[in-house]
Amino acid sequence: MKKDKKIFFIIGSGRSGTRTFYKMLAGHERVEIHHEYLCTHVQPLGVLNYLGVVSPEKIKEQLKNIYLPAVSYSSKDIFIDSSNKLTWLIEPLIDIFPNAKFLAIARDGRKVVSSFYHKLKDEIYDDKSTKILFDWYVNPDKKLMPPPEKKYWWNVPYKGHPLYDKFQKFSRFERICYHWQEAYRVILQKLSELGENKIFLVKLEDIVSSEDSLKRVFNFFEIDYNPVYFQFLKTPKNVFFPFDFKLTPEQEEIFWKLCGEIMEKLGYERTKKQYEVKY
Repeated sequence: MKKDKKIFFIIGSGRSGTRTFYKMLAGHERVEIHHEYLCTHVQPLGVLNYLGVVSPEKIKEQLKNIYLPAVSYSSKDIFIDSSNKLTWLIEPLIDIFPNAKFLAIARDGRKVVSSFYHKLKDEIYDDKSTKILFDWYVNPDKKLMPPPEKKYWWNVPYKGHPLYDKFQKFSRFERICYHWQEAYRVILQKLSELGENKIFLVKLEDIVSSEDSLKRVFNFFEIDYNPVYFQFLKTPKNVFFPFDFKLTPEQEEIFWKLCGEIMEKLGYERTKKQYEVKY
């Protein structure tokens, strides 16, 4: 592997722009970029690492087997994997690639939760798959580990987490709220520990409305900026069907109860009307 090769990981909660960045930078002459590289391998590792049921050494070894060859055999100067699954794997990735950097993309949680809830359906936190993962976590010696399909590997609270007991009675909507707030709780914690030179946190709303904000992202990547990228972001790219769902008043109350603290830390105000996506 070239000593001067730059390695970046784009992280977040999902539905926040990771695929958009993949599409925007795919084909760049200096960049090899992936979206959710080997997801069926990486996503379970993220959950296993978060829950602490596999030793850090084993997690690191499996990640090394996945990413080290990919990076080493890449012919480009910059290697990027854009994947919300890596939010739960920041520490082992830094152990493997000490010079790696992370772009964390945040988006108004109301839009993320609504998008997950309405558009992904049983692919995220359906009752059956969530119960299978939770039951295995509680009784790993008596239950089979879930298969590596995405639907089985969305985080559940670890033992000792403040929401551990309540989570077992959560609705699917509440589970998705938990996922969003937990992703950014972890990101904010790692940002405070590692600093902005290692983790650069940016809001999707800012980079689609302010060219200066987008330029700062490209500066972080050490990639020459082109105004065509700002125009590219003007239209949503990862759209399964073009409809902008808003939360019901009941869902709003649930959301703010579970996610209000993280929304405030990210600078999203409850009194501010959530933005509308234009398709």
